[in-house]
Amino acid sequence: MNRDSNAYTFIFATLMVLVVASALAFTASSLKDLQASNVRKEKMQNILATIGIETDREQAENLYNEYITGELSLTASGNLDDQVSAFEINLNNELKKPVDQQRFPLYEANVDGNKFYVVPLRGAGLWNAIWGYIALREDKNTIQGAVFDHTGETAGLGAEITQQWFQDRFVGEKVFNTQGKLVGINVSKTNNDPKDTDKDDHEVDAISGATITGDGVTDMILERLTHYLPYLKANENTVALNQ
Repeated sequence: MNRDSNAYTFIFATLMVLVVASALAFTASSLKDLQASNVRKEKMQNILATIGIETDREQAENLYNEYITGELSLTASGNLDDQVSAFEINLNNELKKPVDQQRFPLYEANVDGNKFYVVPLRGAGLWNAIWGYIALREDKNTIQGAVFDHTGETAGLGAEITQQWFQDRFVGEKVFNTQGKLVGINVSKTNNDPKDTDKDDHEVDAISGATITGDGVTDMILERLTHYLPYLKANENTVALNQ
């Protein structure tokens, strides 16, 4: 075949596309299990971080199995659904369902005899989804730790929710007021306690220039925790709670 002909060029280009596409498909397929494993371990790392256990990816599963004592899949009424794996619940998919069809994952942890409850979070920031985890101490009121992440918040502004200094602001804050009403945590630009010494004001200082992302964090915490009230109310060790 004449290499200078249009037919040769077309055939050659087509073959190259097929070869490259096949190579990419093979690579993606080969890495699929590794990618899934990395996502799983990163999730374990984030859950552990809320209870003060820092680890690398390689040690995440061992430490997760050591400190996480329960994975609960809850219904909207606060009952346990044994047919659904809490760890496998995808909140992005759950949020598309009616509330009474959603399942709400809850992780129980024990560190040196101290019990914690880790709640997954998902909401909306300025540009796209934000998510994370928040751990409550045994009183189911005081925050032990928080982890936040995002899809596309602005670098240096909304993206700062991933920074440790911001997440540390939530430690020790209360999600219920003195009347037992769930109020969550307000990320406020008018917060009068910038050093976060007052842990009973239900507020943390906002990130300058990231008001909408901060509002997203505020709404996300309250909206997600609201769905766990039936479970919290059913526990005899929980303070009297009112919606």
